[in-house]
Amino acid sequence: MKNRTVQVPNISCGHCVAAIEREVSEIEGVLSVEGRHDTRDVTISWNSEKTSWQEIEGLMKQINYPPAG
Repeated sequence: MKNRTVQVPNISCGHCVAAIEREVSEIEGVLSVEGRHDTRDVTISWNSEKTSWQEIEGLMKQINYPPAG
């Protein structure tokens, strides 16, 4: 299992967090997604045998919530 916490500058409210959590959690192999609008952090845990960070990051970019850095 892998974990990563990233800053997502486009987060401005709870609806943004809900959209990220909903969309990213649909990727096969993603175990958990937890976002905070006050800090603009998103923490994601995933099974590296089923998905990659590149796939997760790609989806986040596609839905207009790209991770910073």
